[in-house]
Amino acid sequence: MKAIKLDISKSGLQVPAEMQQKALEANRLLHTKMGAGNDFLGWVNLPSSITAEEIATIKAQADKLRAKAEVIICIGIGGSYLGAKAVLEAMSNSFGLLKKNRTEPIILFAGQNISEEYTSELLEAVKEYSVAAIVISKSGTTTEPAIAFRLIKAELEQRYGKAEAAERIVAITDKARGALKTLATNEGYPTFVIPDDVGGRFSVLTPVGLLPLAAAGVDIAALVKGAQDMEQATGADVPYEENLAAIYASVRNLLYQDGKKIEILASYEPKLQYIAEWWKQLYGESEGKQGKGIFPASVTLTADLHSMGQYIQEGERQLFETVISVNEPARKVVIEADEQNLDGLNFMAGKRISEVNRMAELGVQLAHVDGGVPNLRIEIEKIDAYTIGALIYFFEKACGISGYILGVNPFDQPGVEAYKKNMFALLDKPGYEEASKAIKARL
Repeated sequence: MKAIKLDISKSGLQVPAEMQQKALEANRLLHTKMGAGNDFLGWVNLPSSITAEEIATIKAQADKLRAKAEVIICIGIGGSYLGAKAVLEAMSNSFGLLKKNRTEPIILFAGQNISEEYTSELLEAVKEYSVAAIVISKSGTTTEPAIAFRLIKAELEQRYGKAEAAERIVAITDKARGALKTLATNEGYPTFVIPDDVGGRFSVLTPVGLLPLAAAGVDIAALVKGAQDMEQATGADVPYEENLAAIYASVRNLLYQDGKKIEILASYEPKLQYIAEWWKQLYGESEGKQGKGIFPASVTLTADLHSMGQYIQEGERQLFETVISVNEPARKVVIEADEQNLDGLNFMAGKRISEVNRMAELGVQLAHVDGGVPNLRIEIEKIDAYTIGALIYFFEKACGISGYILGVNPFDQPGVEAYKKNMFALLDKPGYEEASKAIKARL
């Protein structure tokens, strides 16, 4: 696929035919829905199933919110938050909030933590702005977003009255059941559906991600088109040597088998920081089970070369690095000559900052490879909606393939429930009385 290229030449590996076949078989299982977790494979053909009418409906609702509100609060956690946040950060001007004549609403996030300070500061910060909310939860009872929504709903109703507040709240939830669905029906909120067969970490291309992004002014049609083209480029009928997702999945599993237990996703563009955060959830929650899995970490370079760089270069040799490299930045800044040259940088005069950044990237790659860190390189043409859509689907497809190669169900997350049971017991939730006594005794 032209928008994205994958280079494994610095991985130190040749992929044997047996591993190639495992990757192709794993991809076939995703498409035939014959593998583990097959009731959560709606994401596999999701991009190609999205119609122009569905995009138009999402954009129409986004336009209603944009017309009503200067600030739109998106309430969700995990996959109901990170996907939209990742794309929004990639597509936004890094300093857009400083613009005096903004035309786009400010998108803020809530329900991704239980911080009293964050929540208080958020409610205080929006006092002088017109506000709307998008609440995302399949059940409506997930603790973090449920707390945030209770407070934000009360704020909206106090300001605008129940009838107007109902026009400023959009619920993205289950199609038929759950606390949020019931509330949305009773209050008359506009609703969109989280598909039953799409798990949260794979949901960015559903209304979960598309509505907040459309409200922010992102071209969601281009985002979906990128994902559609990547879906086709990584299909079950695509040969191994042309299938980027199969290649990436197989190489990272070979490195894991060779003792590389940590994968660092690196980029040299700060705009991609939250793409890495989304990627960490995608791979960590999908593969980290049964005592198995590569630990996903991330760095933003060159900044982290001055913090994590020492460990990557000379620490324990249990890691490999995957670099997202941007071929062409959207803006141009040239370094000028200085008569005094006190900083000694006149040798860079006339060069674009992106050229310096690229030389840093290539120099770091060689240094890390020489230091025993295998390197993979994902080159994207530029940061735009189409390319980010393609990148999202590439990582999703590779994750499914990789999980099957690893021998786990990539689509469940049984370990996530452990902390919730302890938390509810400590909060004396009804039904947890015996657990509460036992846990409090341990503490």
